Amino acid sequence: MNIKKVGVLGCGLMGSGIAQVAATAGFQVTVLEAEQKFLDKGFAGIEKSLARLVERGPAKGGLTPEQKTEAQARLKGTLNMQDLADCDIIIEAIIENVEEKRKTHAQLDSIVKKEAIFATNTSSISVTELMTATKRPERFIGLHFFNPVPMMKLVEVVKTIATAPEVYEAAVEFGKSVGKVPVRTSDKTGFIVNRLLVPYLLDAIRAYEEGVGSITDIDEAMKLGCGYPMGPFTLLDFVGLDTTYYITHVMFDEFKEPRFASPPLLKRLVLAGWYGRKSGKGFYDYADPSKPVPGKFV
Repeated sequence: MNIKKVGVLGCGLMGSGIAQVAATAGFQVTVLEAEQKFLDKGFAGIEKSLARLVERGPAKGGLTPEQKTEAQARLKGTLNMQDLADCDIIIEAIIENVEEKRKTHAQLDSIVKKEAIFATNTSSISVTELMTATKRPERFIGLHFFNPVPMMKLVEVVKTIATAPEVYEAAVEFGKSVGKVPVRTSDKTGFIVNRLLVPYLLDAIRAYEEGVGSITDIDEAMKLGCGYPMGPFTLLDFVGLDTTYYITHVMFDEFKEPRFASPPLLKRLVLAGWYGRKSGKGFYDYADPSKPVPGKFV
């Protein structure tokens, strides 16, 4: 299977990152959004990211000015689904909502050529459930990239019970071609990373609720004791407490195990609108982003 043209659904943080790495790798990329303002914001982010890579330079894994210009020339934004008709692979990175994703995949299914692969970037929703909105179950797969996409090397390649073997292999090769390290997994909620990461993050919150240590003590302990680049609370704020809270519901609904249930404190922070870095406050207060101040909740 020869993938040349890539369609990306959504130009938010994940979609713009996926579009950037695909264009940098030499693919023609068309990004679909609902409104022009979202395209403008996403493409402005790509411009900044590419500029930083030019500053770094090829010797340090960056780009030359010419490579930046060439990558941007391969990128196109659109508000019209018809512009994705001849894409070889469609990667969906829209809001983490089952009905919105199913609706979008169903609409595109009758527009995009039948031999094209459909991929979803979901981190928690059943790929199989999204697949059933189309008439191409054997050509539907999960491609879960990680934030920030231009920097993170991993992509989880998720097959369903209906995914054709050649489509699975093509998705793995595509992951390699955009500079990522693919890991193979199947459509079990949470895949590999979140299946292991989410219980760890939730246990950190429970440990704090039980008085095991302060937010900073727990963060420092896991950084220095386990060699993690971030402590659990710093990571939670980075990912987004609302995102984590949503994932806990999906995983608990699937497995009905207490380790996937949201701790009370996480629920309270989300209800208060304290989502982490993106809202300016979470387990830490980011009034001065260079010096986050830990909260006191227990």
